[in-house]
Amino acid sequence: MSSKPMSREEVRSIDARAISQFHIPGVVLMENAGRGAAELLMKQTPTGSILICAGKGNNGGDGFVIARHLSISGHTVEVLLFCDPEEQAGDALINFQIIEASRIPIHVFGNQPNYELLAKRFSSAEWVVDALLGTGTQGELRDPFPQIIQCLNQSEKKVMAVDLPSGMDCDSGQPIGECVVANLTATFVAPKLGFTQPDAARFTGDVHVIGIGVPQAVLAQDE
Repeated sequence: MSSKPMSREEVRSIDARAISQFHIPGVVLMENAGRGAAELLMKQTPTGSILICAGKGNNGGDGFVIARHLSISGHTVEVLLFCDPEEQAGDALINFQIIEASRIPIHVFGNQPNYELLAKRFSSAEWVVDALLGTGTQGELRDPFPQIIQCLNQSEKKVMAVDLPSGMDCDSGQPIGECVVANLTATFVAPKLGFTQPDAARFTGDVHVIGIGVPQAVLAQDE
């Protein structure tokens, strides 16, 4: 882990070097990230149901790992998927297939969610895990994510953001339209550059840096 705030490009570079130079498979990094985030959420002693909101890509893949570890620990977990399952690929697909085989409930909301049904799902949860969008998000949010985020914020449920709140620009810390308002953020490798901005804390809540098994030699190259 590093205490130095990093930009999206710096974090991408660390992941790429861990994979290419140190031969750590990306799926191992994802496993470490998701397990660490699940352990952080369990420290909040949740007693009710937990919803994992997952998009396509690695942020959603982290969410699938979180769902598995929470389920293994005896928590009631359901996954809300905001893409076509066929859009999953790479490491995220591997972890999606694992939770499918594990019979963790998956509700496919796709790219055109039923917001009335979504609001009902949120109302029944104690915690919601935001694994919708990752650090690569830039520019204007595409539908349906502004509406999903608005529905989540209106639910007033406790939220843990994965890596950063969906709808926040990683480098500026500014919302790019609607932005998830989280109680805590499990961020990976290092705080993100945008978290240093004074307005960012109202979206991130308490920030916890989670190690993902990147060798110290990789991090030392960025210091």
